[in-house]
Amino acid sequence: MRVAFLISSIFISPWLFGQTIGGSSVFNFLKLPGAPQLTALGSVNVSVTSNDVGLAFNNPALLKKEMHTQMNAVFNNFYAGINAYHLSFAYHHEKLKTNVGWGLTYFDYGKIAETDATGNILGQITPTDWVMQLSASRSYLQRWNYGAAMKFISSDYGIYRSNGIALDIGVLYADTANLFSASVVAKNMGYQLKKYAGTEPEELPFDLQAGLTKKLKNAPISFSITAHHLHQFDIRYNDTLFDNENFGVSKTGKFTFDKLFRHFVFASQVFPVPQLEITIGYNHLRRQELNINNTTNGLNGFSVGAGLIVKKLQVRYARTHYQNNTGYNQLGLNLQLNQHFGLGKFGERIGW
Repeated sequence: MRVAFLISSIFISPWLFGQTIGGSSVFNFLKLPGAPQLTALGSVNVSVTSNDVGLAFNNPALLKKEMHTQMNAVFNNFYAGINAYHLSFAYHHEKLKTNVGWGLTYFDYGKIAETDATGNILGQITPTDWVMQLSASRSYLQRWNYGAAMKFISSDYGIYRSNGIALDIGVLYADTANLFSASVVAKNMGYQLKKYAGTEPEELPFDLQAGLTKKLKNAPISFSITAHHLHQFDIRYNDTLFDNENFGVSKTGKFTFDKLFRHFVFASQVFPVPQLEITIGYNHLRRQELNINNTTNGLNGFSVGAGLIVKKLQVRYARTHYQNNTGYNQLGLNLQLNQHFGLGKFGERIGW
């Protein structure tokens, strides 16, 4: 009954919160992947069940007991000198049979000139965006896991400041015997607490996602397919002014197939040995939105990654393309802190 209630809540949520899509929403940095494995999977994935607490930051239903005292630290080298950092941590409360997670993603845009309306330089500002979240998950029977994450979001661009709150809810079905998992997640349900100066309240980038992952029984390969923005069919963005000024009319057209295909992200992972993980992903929406007509567009929409997984340590690297011939790199480190510092015994000493 609890799982059925959560599933119903997920599908009802879009109508309750009335969120928008595309660039019309506020806090769009929430769409960027915080963990290298998620980046390598195409930046959108809710069903891969590897022991990576970074994925649980994206889907609270992936938070599980095996992540007890695991810490994930990520360093991102974005474009134009922008730096992004991510830190997350998980803890399993045995008495409550509950998994708890905490996470923070922080974007540092460096120092930029502050000017008035006529272009006079007034000084410098250091714009930042960040989101902090607290997650919890529990299991139901043997194959179900459900979770929720509460977020506090902050954006600071000099005199323009805003913050808000949001909620993620997810449900996961994992059949380990048949090497199959599926999940559905409602992301960024919430509202803007404080609006930017001189602006109207804006909606958060709500997204309803569902996906499945299947690992082959006789080969070390898994495949994932994830659908996003399930609450609205046509998610294409076509800037006709830009198209007319840059190489003519857009090629996006009005084909139903293109509208449908933009909802899907495809990924595959290969495990040559248990300690090595190789990932490739393809995000069709990102490729179509970033492509420029009448020119080559390289690897836009594609992503790759690799991971080294040993008992006490996980190291992952991912690279994806948002511009032609210019990659976005992420490096992540996962530590099982109880195996390094005995942190797992801390809770026992204080009665947890």
